[in-house]
Amino acid sequence: MVRLDTETKEKLDLLRSHPRESYDAIIRRLADSRIDDEPLTYEDMKEIDEALREIRKGRYYTHEQVKEELGLS
Repeated sequence: MVRLDTETKEKLDLLRSHPRESYDAIIRRLADSRIDDEPLTYEDMKEIDEALREIRKGRYYTHEQVKEELGLS
């Protein structure tokens, strides 16, 4: 048996997909949503590091600059 704090139970009640969904199903759904099916690769991490270096050097476009370039402003 698992004991839940009243506040936790109320929060789980708000997360129900349907009125009869069990607490087990809610918790499983929440846990499954946190598992990354496509974790970052070494190459992804290298590209993120490079992008962060570029940002620190001021080499980026603002949202407004992109909109202007695309003629959306």
